[in-house]
Amino acid sequence: MDQLREALTESRDGTIISIEVTASAKRNAFPSGYNPWRKTLGCQVREPPTEGKANLAIVRLLAGFFSLPVERVQILSGAGSSQKRILLAGMQTRDVLEILERARERER
Repeated sequence: MDQLREALTESRDGTIISIEVTASAKRNAFPSGYNPWRKTLGCQVREPPTEGKANLAIVRLLAGFFSLPVERVQILSGAGSSQKRILLAGMQTRDVLEILERARERER
């Protein structure tokens, strides 16, 4: 849980999650690992990183994963990079951690 916590930042608007994206992947997957050096969670999307397709896929994937409307998932930084900071508007960090931990348990 401590590693997962390092990828999250609390803000007055919600929780900011740091991710590292692999675009044009074989499948959509989140979380897909953890990078302890960058303190980011992995995210894989099938869409290519062109014309905003991968970014839209990331927003949709995270919205579905966290059961949020797409409008509450916003890329704050890194739109043109594989490293991104994503705002989950209105979500408290403890709730994000709980959902991530449940996903981790299902993988085991």
